[in-house]
Amino acid sequence: MPTTITMPQLGETVTEGTVAQWLKKPGESVEKYEAFVEVSTDKVNAEVPAPVTGTIKELLVKEGETVATGTPIAVIEEVGAAASSARSTPAAEKAEANKQASQEPVPGKSDAPVAPAPAATAPSNGSHAGQAVSSEASLRGASPAVRRLAREHHIDIAQLKGSGQNGRVTADDVLAAARMGPAAAVGQAISAKPIPADGKSSYGDPIPGTTIPLNQARKIIAQRMVESKRTAPHAWSMVEVDVTDLWKWRTREKDRFVRDHGHSLTLLPFFIRAVIEAIGAFPLMNAKFTDEGIYVNKEVNIGIAIGLATNLVVPVIKNADKLSIKGLALAAGELIDKARRGKLGVDELAGGTFTVNNNGANGSYASAPIINGGQAGIVTMEAVVKKPVVTKDDAIAIRSMMNVCLSLDHRVVDGYVASGFLADLKKRLEAMGPDGAL
Repeated sequence: MPTTITMPQLGETVTEGTVAQWLKKPGESVEKYEAFVEVSTDKVNAEVPAPVTGTIKELLVKEGETVATGTPIAVIEEVGAAASSARSTPAAEKAEANKQASQEPVPGKSDAPVAPAPAATAPSNGSHAGQAVSSEASLRGASPAVRRLAREHHIDIAQLKGSGQNGRVTADDVLAAARMGPAAAVGQAISAKPIPADGKSSYGDPIPGTTIPLNQARKIIAQRMVESKRTAPHAWSMVEVDVTDLWKWRTREKDRFVRDHGHSLTLLPFFIRAVIEAIGAFPLMNAKFTDEGIYVNKEVNIGIAIGLATNLVVPVIKNADKLSIKGLALAAGELIDKARRGKLGVDELAGGTFTVNNNGANGSYASAPIINGGQAGIVTMEAVVKKPVVTKDDAIAIRSMMNVCLSLDHRVVDGYVASGFLADLKKRLEAMGPDGAL
């Protein structure tokens, strides 16, 4: 019985989606809950599972084509349980068992692979034909999210033996290879990459002299950035914060936190907590401009800007004002981990009311970020630098200093409110010290 699959609505406000990649071709079998297409929206890329077991009968939408939610995109010829059992033979059952063992986990099950993924092997000059076929298959079957993850970990996906169906490389395979460390020899000379015949390269692996085609995610990022700068009159301000005592607090807690919770303890959750408290004193920072007026949000949902090798995402900690520093650290750690693995859900990327950005992790001293649409501001924490500072008693001491930068929508926030917010944030950060509790 044929089953028509429609473009899913990946989020309440999503009205259309783009077929980023078909993971199955007509004539190929697909299991229920197995991903058969990757869909890109203005929120996120997501692999869509098949609702039934059967055979791909027809693909109705081409890769790269954008259609409205609810539009038919594929037809699956459903295989009934009775028909399946009637055709079963001992040999077929064994083949099916092997096939099931190699598949990725279905949603709701454990994320652990059925068997450990083989480690990446160093490329050899005399690769076998079978290996070449396997590499080609893995490249063809790996989803964009998995390829992006491989680039971020500097893993050559062509050298991996996939544990997914038909040898498809999964995220678990990439992460397992990353844990094994790089296969290339240390000190190996870096040679110039040849320009491809089509003159194109990728965002994660740019080659001088080539053009990088815009994928759906990059088009959306470009559109959103231009729209924000064109619509919201940006203003900028900065304060310098003494985080010496905060740094000591974080240093005291970090090893125990990793041991107890399995997440690193950075300055980010402390910073978010101080931002939340400063928003409580200056609620206009948690507002947005609308045609009816300035709407002050009731919820405090903090977005965390995360730059990846090929993309920029802003997952959201919902009701962040209800969380302690420890709760914020765990929530942020989980979202950052999901972002790096390409596992963020649509709901985790929606609903932000204010955004923080940790540019200092990359050594930035000062930055002027672009505001997310529908928000009044975005604040960055910059690199912590030790420098000589004149103290309150006119002595000179070496202190750990950090710049905090704020971009604001001047339609919503005036300089008086913005400077008050930054001053309040500075005061709260400088009051944090080793005697605090997570």
